[in-house]
Amino acid sequence: MRLDGVLFFPVTPFAADGTLNEDALRRHVERGVDAGAGGVFAACGTGEFNSLGLDEYERVVRIAVEATAGRVPVFSGAGGALPFARDCARIAERSGADGLLLLPPYLVNAPASGLVRYVREIASASVLPSIVYQRGNARFTPESAAEIAGLPGVVGFKDGLGDLDLLQRITLAVRQATDREFMFFNGLPTAEMTAQAYRGLGVNLYSSAVFCFVPEISLGFHKAVTAGDDDLVRRLLTGFYRPFVELRDLVPGYAVALVKAGVALRGLDAGPVRPPLVDAAPEHVARLEELIASGLEIVGC
Repeated sequence: MRLDGVLFFPVTPFAADGTLNEDALRRHVERGVDAGAGGVFAACGTGEFNSLGLDEYERVVRIAVEATAGRVPVFSGAGGALPFARDCARIAERSGADGLLLLPPYLVNAPASGLVRYVREIASASVLPSIVYQRGNARFTPESAAEIAGLPGVVGFKDGLGDLDLLQRITLAVRQATDREFMFFNGLPTAEMTAQAYRGLGVNLYSSAVFCFVPEISLGFHKAVTAGDDDLVRRLLTGFYRPFVELRDLVPGYAVALVKAGVALRGLDAGPVRPPLVDAAPEHVARLEELIASGLEIVGC
């Protein structure tokens, strides 16, 4: 299975009473696929995986699969406590997902050998192919990354640390250890800010939270960076992405809350975030609206 283009990580909409808003989720996924997403990653970080119960998780994955209707692959998150993660893998398989994004284990720090075992046990709970997410307390060595790349069900490695020296050593170790097709991803928040640096390592795939609410800007950036249009890339980074990141960094958790606010600004009420996250403040939503207008102007929309 190959992924290409902009990877869409939908939010999980909630109603005012905090319950899952299935209709809004369906419309959100449909709009993203219609806009040109290269893949859908449901119930992952932007989708508040950490706040979902297993029943909700199953409904989110099923709706994403139904709304996508086979047009692009659907991956779903699996992580946290090991029994919960294995349950997620089984649910994703029976719900029709095409693959898993293996998120970090819950809280604990562990040696690389323990992370390898964690990946092996989750991947063995399902026949679905898995992409391993290096982020937070899940930090792999080049040797352990090469070991998980040798597992039959593991097809990719997503980096959310931003340590380019480590990632270079990981890519070299993996490519030396296996000649089978293996995907690498830039998984940093607002990955467009570092897309050019990652491309220098041969890592061209990235996830785009911005795609959730302004696919026009996200796709415009992707086209520019792929075509080597450095002038447009610079103007988008300067006029939209840099100020967006500065706004995002004002409050912990805004990487999700601002995206949900953006989805609402573009006409689909995604509802509140769940605790411990907090919703974006009105003045920050107003600033986000200004940035959206600026970014759309840059890409000519």
